[in-house]
Order: sequence, then structure tokens, then C-alpha cells
Amino acid sequence: MTVMMQEAPVQPDYAAIKSKQNTAWASGDYARIGTTLQIVGETLAEAMNMRPGSSVLDVAAGNGNATLAFARRFCDVTSTDYVDTLLARGRSRAEAEGQRVAFKLADAEQLPFPDATFDAVVSTFGVMFTPNQAKAAQEMLRVCRPGGRIGMANWTPEGFIGQVFKTLGRHVPPPAGVKSPAQWGTPAFLQEQFSPAARHISSEKRTFVFRYRSHEHFIDMFRTYYGPVHKGFLALDPAGQEALAKDLTATIATFNKATDGSMQVPSEYLEIVIDRA
Repeated sequence: MTVMMQEAPVQPDYAAIKSKQNTAWASGDYARIGTTLQIVGETLAEAMNMRPGSSVLDVAAGNGNATLAFARRFCDVTSTDYVDTLLARGRSRAEAEGQRVAFKLADAEQLPFPDATFDAVVSTFGVMFTPNQAKAAQEMLRVCRPGGRIGMANWTPEGFIGQVFKTLGRHVPPPAGVKSPAQWGTPAFLQEQFSPAARHISSEKRTFVFRYRSHEHFIDMFRTYYGPVHKGFLALDPAGQEALAKDLTATIATFNKATDGSMQVPSEYLEIVIDRA
């Protein structure tokens, strides 16, 4: 009798993956893309409904969209990211507005704060990119005080950016064992990671509209400035780059509402507010 041996699941090398991710996000100039998403931070801040003076931690803050939104509502914000160039862009924006914000280089999977430090912990299109997803969720819960709130905006798998991730993955496969960041945009994942420590989890599907001069304009911007797409194109030979651009064009066409040659693409995301137990 032949006994079939089941292969052990691949254990990702998280340290190596994060090092590569850091390099990817530091490449290009994400702030050129990130500032277009500012409205998402403002909408999340309204949904969170934190009183002025609340202590708020922005995790994987990027160039500071949520950071600025909460600071504009007179919260005491600490903005963190593990890419120092992104933190620098957020700091410049805060200084330009005269906002008082604390900035700290920090890994979302190992936040350098004591337990129950913050009234609220938030992230817009940031923490979802951590390779060790369970650890990042645990850290958000750990540093949020009992009775506090956790708020996020995460792309859904079915939405436009979720499909862009899927398209990119067909051409440049992700590291073995690493799950799609779009999992963070599903209620099932949120229940699994947060419900044991939550009094209530609310999620609402919202839409951000990408508006560009054309699909070529979008692809050019993302391959130049958006780290994962930038690195994806660099990993391919000319023929591979052409094939990726063709598939991205097809993905855009599936969602595009514009009829004048421009790009008007709604991209679904999940807005989440979690009441910590």
C-alpha cells in the first residue's frame, strides 16, 4: 500500500519579504499616488467619530492621508511606517498645514508601543500589505485600549485594485506562502482576526474613483511611482512588460465608466470600524 505524504505548508521568510517590500515601497514615489486617495482618510475619520484630544495611531501611514484627516479633527496623532521616505512625505505635509503630529519609524508587525496605548488605531490601504497578516492584526488590537476603536480602509478582492493585484500576480507571482493583501477587504478575514477581542465590527463597502487622463496615463503613473507595480515591471523583460501592460489595460476596460477616452474607474474598498472589547 502506498502512503501519500502531505507536504508541509510553506513557511514564508517574513524578514526577507519585508526587506523586499520596503525596497519596493521606497522605489518610485508613492506620495504621487497616495495624495489622490486623501478623501478616503477623511471619510474614515468621520466614520470613526473620535472626540478631539483622542490619541490616534496611524499604522503603515504612507504619506499620511489618515494622519492628516485625524489631525485636522484635533486628535493627537502618531504616524508610523517602516519606510522612512514615506514618513518624510507625511511630515512635510503636516508641517505645511501646521499640524502637530508625532512621526515614528515602525514595523506594523512589531509596533514599539506598550499595550493599550491609544484610543484609536487606524490604517488606510496600509496594514493590508503586511506579509504576516495575523501578527499585524494582533498588534493593532494590542496597542488599542479596551473600549477604543480600530478603523481601516482596505481594497476588496472583487474591486478594481483587487483585480490589479490579481493581474500583477499572474505576471510576477508573490512569495510562496504569502496571502493576498485583499483578504483584509473581506468580512470573513476581519471576523477571524478581530472578533475574539471586539464588541462590534461594522463594515461598509465604499468606492474610490480613479480619475486619469487615459488608461495609458494610469499605467504610466503606477509603473513609475507605485512601488509594487514599479518593481513588477522591472522584474520582467520587455515582452513581459508589454504583456503586463496589455492585461492591465484589459482590467481597466472592465471597470472604466468613461466614454471619452479618459479613465473613470470606481474601485471598491471596505471601510471598517471595530469597537474594542
